[in-house]
Amino acid sequence: MIILNFAHPLTSRQIDQLTTLTGSAPERIQDVRAQFDLQQSFHPQIVRLLDDLGIQPDEWQSGGWLLVLPSLNYAAAALLAELHGRIGHFPAILRLRPVAGALVTEYDVAEIVNLEAVRAEARTRR
Repeated sequence: MIILNFAHPLTSRQIDQLTTLTGSAPERIQDVRAQFDLQQSFHPQIVRLLDDLGIQPDEWQSGGWLLVLPSLNYAAAALLAELHGRIGHFPAILRLRPVAGALVTEYDVAEIVNLEAVRAEARTRR
């Protein structure tokens, strides 16, 4: 599994939680600094951001991708659409949740959401 992280860097505790959840350590974690110009169209910014990663088309289609989405909802939606085109299906996403009762805001791994499975299940409700 290759993690593309468009948010804050994952902590060692979160990586341990993810390893426990999946049964294996991530092959690679690539932190992607994602700053979006709100005055410009998002699609070209997303294309440039992904192109700058240097990932080849065959790697997009053969990797086991797990995303940590950017918090900006418009950017997250555009990113998922672009990645669906490059990968050929929706990637899985990592959902974090605040740690209840923590004195300082901390986040734990909540779940992995397999968006392709969500899509497939939704198609049964037509």
